[in-house]
Formats: sequence, structure tokens, C-alpha cells
Amino acid sequence: MHCMDQIRELARKYALANAFAHGGKAQVGSVMSKILAEMPDLRSKAKEIIPIINEVVTQINSMTFDQQKQEIEAKFPQLLERKKDDEPKEKKLPPLPNVSKKVVTRFAPNPDGPLHLGNSRAAIISYEYASMYNGDFILRFDDTDPKVKKPLKEAYNWIKEDLKWLGISWKEEFAASSRFERYYEVAEIMIQKGYAYVDTCDKDTFLKFISKKNGEPPCLHRSSDPNENLGLWRKMLKGEYDEGKAVLRIKTDLDDPDPSQRDWVMFRIIDTKSSPHPLTGDKYRVFPTYNFATSVDDHDKGVTHVFRAKEHMSNSLKQKWVFDYMGWEFPTVMEFGRLKLEGFMMSKSKIKEILEKGVTRDDPRLSTLAGLRRRGILPETVREIIIEVGLKVSDATISFENIAAINRKKLDKSARRLMYVPENKAKTMKITGDNMPQCIKARIPYNFSNPSDFREVEVCKGDIIIVDSDDAKEGAYLRLMELCNVKVQGNELIFDSKTLDEGKVKKVSIVQWVKQSDSYPVVLKKYNGNDETIEKGYGELSVSSLKVNDIVQFFRYGFVRVDEVNNGLLVAIYSHD
Repeated sequence: MHCMDQIRELARKYALANAFAHGGKAQVGSVMSKILAEMPDLRSKAKEIIPIINEVVTQINSMTFDQQKQEIEAKFPQLLERKKDDEPKEKKLPPLPNVSKKVVTRFAPNPDGPLHLGNSRAAIISYEYASMYNGDFILRFDDTDPKVKKPLKEAYNWIKEDLKWLGISWKEEFAASSRFERYYEVAEIMIQKGYAYVDTCDKDTFLKFISKKNGEPPCLHRSSDPNENLGLWRKMLKGEYDEGKAVLRIKTDLDDPDPSQRDWVMFRIIDTKSSPHPLTGDKYRVFPTYNFATSVDDHDKGVTHVFRAKEHMSNSLKQKWVFDYMGWEFPTVMEFGRLKLEGFMMSKSKIKEILEKGVTRDDPRLSTLAGLRRRGILPETVREIIIEVGLKVSDATISFENIAAINRKKLDKSARRLMYVPENKAKTMKITGDNMPQCIKARIPYNFSNPSDFREVEVCKGDIIIVDSDDAKEGAYLRLMELCNVKVQGNELIFDSKTLDEGKVKKVSIVQWVKQSDSYPVVLKKYNGNDETIEKGYGELSVSSLKVNDIVQFFRYGFVRVDEVNNGLLVAIYSHD
């Protein structure tokens, strides 16, 4: 457990560094990002340390620039030195066990809904390992249940779109529903060898049999000659049995303590006239179960390593029966715990229910990859989170603050900083003053890490400036960012001086501002859990050049992603501070 004094000292160190790099004003989000980068195990405590960071940042921002510099020189002189190794090393997954040949991994999603943060874990880990070992990554759609987990035709493309957004490519793509003839071929081999049999009993009769409450009923055919079972199997394929009237079972250990492992179902009949498959329609009626189809495909495609949630542990045991009967080499299976995003719905079935009510898969309130993407989360952020959690068997919970901290760090060096003032806090003021030049030109870098990329804004005496009313307190000294220093007097901004050094004498606060005649209307959508709020405001003229999907930072406000640009109005979604 980290001492709060240690966290406070770290916060002070990074707040000073951030303030020194940004004209004397530190930002809470940037400080948080630095702390979590140094102490990643604090991610689960993000909500507890935010108040400490807020308090420290407030203290640092109340100091003059010279006072900040003096403390850095006295306590943290290393912050003034440029280091080549400042960038954190890229996180990597641990080495794989049992690598004796070319590594082949696969991701096998059921296309019954969109990908979310949790189920993207298997995709990212599988792809990363294939890349680490110069192996192959396969995309396999597990779509052999057109009734209970019915695939959505559009979900095939949703999944591919999400994977491409994550930077994942694949050597081969196929749907399990395209390989029925191969599944039937393996099933016949197993029947002929006496490893599988047709069960025409009702469910209760079979349960009584495996619970040893009575002997084998005549409808079970477990002890029947393989040729007899082969005949019954072919009747299934010809459509001579209705749905639920016959299944093909694999012979396993009837003494297994887990009843679900005893003679599990390999194939069942589905009435595809009433429940058609989105790709094959009613062409097939005898469908393989997940464990059988997966076993055949993993063998045929040479899969060497399988990464799956620990809830699939029992499935691995079932699949091993197929591999052993067929004399195939079983892949190395590595399991991990559940991954939850705090405050977001992670249940695939519940997300599907919401989608059926008309909500789009990219709704920013959802934990879907499309929703996170629309909210301004970068694919690199998602990959880093998954790789950092890795293959932990214990369940992991991530807060949105964790995601924001990583995302902020990645955006900080490249995102453009623009000025914006919310309408409900906007105060229009005339800039004037006896000693004010007729016109002043502000040269404002889009990102202070790249001073050569800038815009210029000319302000003349008498122009109307929009500022935040929280900043415009009577008698306050402000520095209109990169423009000049002013004193608030009534509804006027009285010019005081031009340079930042002159402003430091008056302990000016650096604030964002918008020239009214150049202002551009902005609608900002903000989300908190399931709640959506709409905020209107004024952006500087540069906002007008933004395009859909641009992610920028509104100075002293937060990062936003451009969602729409329509007829002189910009609609953006608030990402995080």
C-alpha cells in the first residue's frame, strides 16, 4: 500500500513539471497520467488519489512562475534536464510456453453483437503473441447457433471493422458455418470408431441414465453397433428427425464429477425453416456444437496456442476428448479472468438487448469498441490496457479514469490545443485601456511541444472578448493566453502589459479567450454513466477547420472528439480532462 505522503510528493513533483512546461499552470489530468505511469498498481485507486492531486495542483497554480522554478531547482533539478530515455518502455506480454514450431493463434468471436473492451482481450492477446513470434493469426467466426445465440449478419463486418481499428490484421478468415461438410466427415469417423452415438431419448431419460438411476435405455444407442449409429446419424442428416428428437453425443467418462462433461452433445438438430442462419439460410439442419466445431477447426488450421477466459475451462476439457479420439495434438491453452470497465455495461447479451431497442453500437455510454472510439479513446490506449493486464487469472476492473490517464498521455504530445468557453459561463467584455496599442497579434502554438505550428489572432482596441465568468472576477489580473495581460474592471478588460514576464509581476492567471467576431458555435455532448448532457459554447476561429474524428484539447477544459460538422456548427463529444 502506497503512503499518501509519497503520492502527495509525487503529485507535487509532476505538478511543478507540468506547470513549468505550460506557462505556470498545471493540469490535474496530466499529473494523474504521470503518477499512474510510474505506479501502475495505483490505477484501481484512481478515485482515491484524485482529491490529493486536485489539492496539490491548486497549491502549485497559486505560486508565481519564479516560485515554481525555484522549488524545482531546489527539490527536483532533474526535471530541468532533457533525457533521451524519458519515454516509458513499451509494455510486452511474457514469453509463451511450448513453442516448438510456428505459432498459430486465433480469435473466434460469435458474431451475435459488437466487440466490447472485455471480449477484445482475446483478440489483442492472440494477435500480439502471433506477432511476437512471427506466426499467423486467424479470424474464425463461431456462428453455429442460429437459434439461441443467433448471429447478426451485420456483426461480421462490425467485428472486422473493430479489429482493423485496433491495428489487427489476419492471415485467414472463415466462418464455422462454411465448414459443415468437414464437421460431418469427422463425426462419421468418430461414429465408425465407436466414439460417438445417436441419442433419441428425451432429456429426462438421458439425465437419469448418467446419474446412474437406471440402465441404458433402448433409445440411447450408446452400446449399439457403430453401423447402427451411422444409420441413425444419416437419418439425422436427411431430415428424418424433428428438432429436439435426436442428438449426436461423444462418449466420455460417465463417472466424471461434473455432469456437463458426461457424454456431451456434438451435434443437434435446429429447425432452420423457423430459425434460418444469416449466411446459410435453411441449407443445414444438423449443427455442430461449439466444442466440436472448435476442436476440428483448431486442429485443421494448426492452432498452437489458445487464449480464452477462465470460464471456458470446462470447454477445454470437453475439446480434449475430440483431440484424443482423433489422435490430434492438443494446443496449449492459456486462460485469463474477466475484465470489467467500471460504470459501463459489459454483458454482451444486455448490450444486444439495448441495440434491439434502437441504440447504436457506437453510443458513447456503451463499453463497445465503437462506443469508446466515438468517445475519443485511441486504439493504442485499448491495446496498452489489455497488454498491461495481460494473462492474469484473477478478474480485473478498470475505471474510465484509468483509460483516460493512458489516453491523455498519448494525446498530450500531438493533440491541438484550442480555446473554448461554455455558453453558460461566457462573459462578453470589451478590451480597452489608455496604453493599449491599436491592435495586438497573438501567436498561439497549437501544441506547445511544436511552436512552429501556430495560428495568429489579431485583437484591436474595442473588440469584444469572451472569457469564462469564473476567471473574470472584479479586479482580477488575467493573461489572455499568448495575447496580453489585463485587469478585470466592470465589463471591460483593461490592458495592462504585453509579455508573460510582465504578467508574472501581477501574478496573472493564464486563461482561454475567444474573440467574439471570430467565434464558432460548438455543441458539446457529455456522458456520465447512462446520463447525457448537452452544453453549448463558443470556440475560437480555428475550431471551424476541424473535421469529424479529430481529437483536440479545449484549453483548461479537456479532450473532445469531433462528432459532426454541419452548417457552421461543430458537435463534439467530451472524452476526458
